[in-house]
Order: sequence, then structure tokens, then C-alpha cells
Amino acid sequence: MMNLLISKREMQSDDIVVLDLVDPDSRTLPAFQPGAHIDIEVEPGLVRQYSLCSDPAERNLYRLGILKSSESRGGSRLIHERFREGELVRAGEPRNLFPLNMDAPQSILVGGGIGVTPMISMAYALYAAGKSFELHYCARTRSRAAFLQELASAPFAHHVYLHFDDEEEGQRFNAAAHLPDPANGSHVYVCGPAGFMTWLHEQARSRGFREENLHQEFFNAEVSTQGKAFEVVLARSGKSVTVAEGQTIVAALSHIGVRVNVSCEQGICGTCLCTVLSGEPDHRDSYLTDEEKAENDQIMVCCSRSKGPTLVLDL
Repeated sequence: MMNLLISKREMQSDDIVVLDLVDPDSRTLPAFQPGAHIDIEVEPGLVRQYSLCSDPAERNLYRLGILKSSESRGGSRLIHERFREGELVRAGEPRNLFPLNMDAPQSILVGGGIGVTPMISMAYALYAAGKSFELHYCARTRSRAAFLQELASAPFAHHVYLHFDDEEEGQRFNAAAHLPDPANGSHVYVCGPAGFMTWLHEQARSRGFREENLHQEFFNAEVSTQGKAFEVVLARSGKSVTVAEGQTIVAALSHIGVRVNVSCEQGICGTCLCTVLSGEPDHRDSYLTDEEKAENDQIMVCCSRSKGPTLVLDL
């Protein structure tokens, strides 16, 4: 991981902090593609992912917008409490699980709440490339929204549309009015609360959008670990362990001294991906595609389980 300096810390609403991260020696940072995120070590053993919302062309800065969630498992709360300007933080290099198709004839970017963060980096890239796009930022209230000043002064400001739940009905996001005719090949990108993303995808499908033109990124996911107990066999080490009902594979493995790298612990980031040699996984993640899940040769051990009595992993 890299050591980065918090060069600026700004509260842009009561519960959203914006952090600017730079190299402490003023060196160029690793490049990133629009839609990418970085891992942030909140404290030893606690790593969380946050989308980059700065301009990908700006190689000396990573900007993050972090919501202090009421459902925080420690990450966002500790960042709000402990991260201060002038301090060093440990961060991973950019990874992209939410890539932007720069060849699309038009891109519709929809951010719900803090889900606007990856859309901002996408907007910078699309504008620089002279592409057709719209950025729709949906929030409950103007007072709880961040990045408003940046969006108003950005070179792509005329592509930005703001939608607030507590303002006049005519300015609220309306899928029928704001989603284009799918016949022109437009791509739709959405990030935000799960219910919001589900609703938008249902609206887009009803208008005739193809699945390959619909893209979403989860920043939080509800995962159930319920299910019958099963045995996990580790082919390389020869060890085995019983995964109890309500227990994750990762937790069970830790009891026999086997450590698997994890990060989000919700099946979103892909860090804990393992190869399945035998058995049928019960996929509960949001990382693998439907096609990858059907192959049954990979599993996210932070959340997924087994449909049968035994699962053999390449560990």
C-alpha cells in the first residue's frame, strides 16, 4: 500500500467529508480510469473501498467523498472522527470494478446520494473526450448534498442536472423523461442505495434497454449468512473445517489458522475471491456476473456458502 497525505479535508455537509490525497513527496500518483476506487486502511485490519471522484487526468490528486453512514461497520465513522488534514493514510493503488465504455454514443450517469462520486470522475473523462453525456445527481435535500460548488464550476456544468426530493416535483428525476431512447445505444450508469438502483434498472428495462448497456456499482450490500452447515476442504493444505450456520467461510477458516485477504466483507470488492475445485457454491455476492456464477468455479468466501455438504477450495 502507498502512504498518502491528506492535503485537504472539507465537510461539505453534516455527514459528508471530502478528502484530497496527494503523494507526500509531490510525486505523480498511479493513473486511474473513471469509475475506479482505492482501498483505504482505516486502522490496522480494517480496510474499506471508496470511489475516486477527481479528474482522472489530474495525476497528482485523489479525491474521495465519504458519507458517515448510520449503518457504518466502523469504516466511515472512524474516518470522520480520526482522519485530519496533514496526516498520512495508507491506500491501495486504484482498481476499477465499474468501468466506463468510452465508445458508447451517449452515457447517462445517475448518482444517488454519495453514489455520485464515481460519476464525477466519469463526467471529467467524457467531457475531455468530447462525448455525449448527462450527469444526474439525486439527493434527499440540497443541504445534504456534496460537490455542488465543484459541479457548478466544472467545465461540464451544462451536462449536470440536480434532483432533490424536497423541492418542486418538476425537477425530480423522472426515468421516463430523463432516460433516452435505448435505440440510440446509450449506456446507463447508476450508483447509490440498493433500492434506488433496482428501481432505475427496472425503469430502464421497461423502456427497452439491454442488460449489457446497464451498469451499477454497489457501495453497500445486505448479505445473509444463514444456511445449513457444510464442510470446506482445502486442497493444497489438506485442512478442512465445518462452516456453521450463520458463520462465514472466512471466519471458519480463521479458526484453523488460514487467513484469506478480505476488505468489504459484503461480496462487493472481489478481494476474497477463491477458486472452487469441487462442490456447488451458493453465490450471495454482487461481484461475480451471472455468467461467472453459473460456472461455479469461483466463490467469494466473505459471504457465499455451499449448496451441498462439501466444498473443495484451491487453498
